Amino acid sequence: MSDVAARLLAWYDTHGRKNLPWQHPRTAYRVWLSEVMLQQTQVTTVIGYFQRFLDRLPTLPSLAAADEDTVLALWAGLGYYRRARFLHAAAKLCVERHGGDLPTGFTELAALPGIGRSTAGAILAQAHGLRFPILDGNVKRVLTRLHGIKEFPGDTATEKKLWLLAESHTPNARLADYTQAIMDLGATVCVRTRPLCAACPLQADCVAHRDHLTTVIPASKPTKAIPTRATTMIVLRDAHGRILLEKRGAAGVWSGLWSLPEAIDLEHAAVTATAFARVAESRALTPFTHVFSHYRLNVHPVLFDRATATPGIADNDRLRWCAPGDAAALGLPAPVRTLLSPLWEIPA
Repeated sequence: MSDVAARLLAWYDTHGRKNLPWQHPRTAYRVWLSEVMLQQTQVTTVIGYFQRFLDRLPTLPSLAAADEDTVLALWAGLGYYRRARFLHAAAKLCVERHGGDLPTGFTELAALPGIGRSTAGAILAQAHGLRFPILDGNVKRVLTRLHGIKEFPGDTATEKKLWLLAESHTPNARLADYTQAIMDLGATVCVRTRPLCAACPLQADCVAHRDHLTTVIPASKPTKAIPTRATTMIVLRDAHGRILLEKRGAAGVWSGLWSLPEAIDLEHAAVTATAFARVAESRALTPFTHVFSHYRLNVHPVLFDRATATPGIADNDRLRWCAPGDAAALGLPAPVRTLLSPLWEIPA
């Protein structure tokens, strides 16, 4: 066992997180679900979503059998919805090809949608005690600081170097504990800003600490300007308080989720709204901005109130009138849910 692993495990025995919901029991399905949820999301946020997801879909076959709306509704608010669609697709493949379980072979597991090398390693190490390294964001931060790697960890050459280091530090025993330990260290001690170096079991050998480089290691991703886009969201509300929702297509952001019809501006929004329904009045709602990973979206919502549906506009696979009580069962993007919640509370 490497000295790094020994010190990490000793630290974990005293300070590590041992009561996370996916650790009891630590099955492959539960570990997989937690690992996917934890991609770009904090543990404190994930815990509630994890439990609700497990309550509704407690096994891999139940996830595979669920419809997309159910999966996306359970995911709504976590963001990065492609993770949920990959999770759903992988579950279906496991039922078709692997007897309803996640495969225990690394190659087969890593090939499933949305898994890849690090997540596969985390599943096999934590659920089965197999020796595979991981390299998530927390681990990259620990290793780049420990070894004084100044290059951006997302670069191909740098990532290759980090994988070799991750492999060299991975012990031959207590794989589940070690995997959790190095993730915990990055999440609770070797944090992005103001790391708690005095509490770190690796402080004595950490190059970044020694050379006062913790503010610059790991290096940030090279920045580029984030473009800004604009859209007008059409909020059609009928006399019963129901709001017209439209299911987004397979491409683009929020794909497969139920959202609001959109238009390029207020004039086109009015034309689109009258194609769906006859409206009694309209008014602009408070605009807001939603930031995606690759662009900023300025949203200008307009309420078209006391609408009477045009003949032929009825519930179908792409359009539906949604009452407040129906919203929980649908995958709604978080900003759309936030926009609609007060409207559903106000009588039409």
